[in-house]
Amino acid sequence: MKKKGSTDKLLSKSIIIVGGGAAGYFSAINIAEKHPDYQVTILEKASQGLAKVRISGGGRCNVTNERKQPAELVNFYPRGQKKLYSVFKKFTTSDMVDWLKSRGVETQAEIDQRVFPASNTSQTIIDCFVNQAARLRIVVKFNTSVKSLVQNGDHWKLETNRGEEVADVVIYATGSSPSSMAVLTKLGLQSTALAPSLFTFNISDARIKDLEGLSFRQVKVKVAKTKLEDEGPMLITHWGLSGPAVLKLSAWGALGLKEMGYRFQIMLNFTPDLKQEQVRAQISALKSNYSKRKTVNYPLFDLPRRFWERICAISEIDEDLLNLDLSKKQINKLTEELTQGLYHVNGKSTFKEEFVTCGGVDLSEINLDTFECRRFPSLYLAGEVLNIDALTGGFNFQACWSGGWVISESL
Repeated sequence: MKKKGSTDKLLSKSIIIVGGGAAGYFSAINIAEKHPDYQVTILEKASQGLAKVRISGGGRCNVTNERKQPAELVNFYPRGQKKLYSVFKKFTTSDMVDWLKSRGVETQAEIDQRVFPASNTSQTIIDCFVNQAARLRIVVKFNTSVKSLVQNGDHWKLETNRGEEVADVVIYATGSSPSSMAVLTKLGLQSTALAPSLFTFNISDARIKDLEGLSFRQVKVKVAKTKLEDEGPMLITHWGLSGPAVLKLSAWGALGLKEMGYRFQIMLNFTPDLKQEQVRAQISALKSNYSKRKTVNYPLFDLPRRFWERICAISEIDEDLLNLDLSKKQINKLTEELTQGLYHVNGKSTFKEEFVTCGGVDLSEINLDTFECRRFPSLYLAGEVLNIDALTGGFNFQACWSGGWVISESL
């Protein structure tokens, strides 16, 4: 018999975390800190972990957001939304900033409220997680993929490409890959079909050809014949259109745009703060106020000069035409192009810095107070494997941090 006060290893739980990404590492670290007698193991199918952390924010890692109130945070989650309110009350963005600071990582917020490590490199976050895992003696097994998951009495059996693993508790934090979804749906969990979110629009159009790099401060983007619209900064790329306005629209409309086969029309309004008649009036005023100037040399509405010149050409305004000679037809055409120009989208491109997938295991399958599966006790889900996704700005990572923290508290 062991002496009183000794650690009884027979009572120590074995925890296997499937997935060595943001949610997996964060869950592992917090579990190991709070439950030092638990045996914590991470299984990662790739040769290294934290892949999305590495590339996030162009290699700077947009680790969270400065917005602190749960009621404000939930508005940035097309899937999840109000159901996440209680989760963010338990561990919010300011808690994550404090968590990092207590482990030697300083952060800084930018004017748009995105939060990055002060070092401006994702390697700082990776080093923090890896070093914490090593300090806590968390076992990490790379190149290990899970093929099946079976509950056998009071423990779980995991068949991997490297043999069988057994655990008292399993935390699935793989992200929303088709292979991980297959394992969980075979177990019986209900899920929503996967679909890309946060993608850019492929557009081949004379109005934007060879204008890559031009940016616009505020544009309203609307999917024609739908109620789906959003606005914000927009960027012309060599394949079409990107920027916050497009990315937000792709997130909110991820499922509907997939059903359209990524073939649809968008309507662009480059003057969203003005009514169409106000735009027409300002263009018409050029005739009297600046009658002797060439129209192409007088960009309005803070538009990039090259784009103004292109839209003038589309509106059949010759480069030598004076404002005095603008016709009603030309003014109407220019007004239409600036307020409701139609563009054909013919596909999508991955936004490499923030690639996200919507869909995954239905939130009804888990208790959001603990992130434990309702029908499978001792199986927890965290991160993008759930039907949770967010806009750019550090919100997707915050869902991982908050979920991992709640799991560590509830074990």
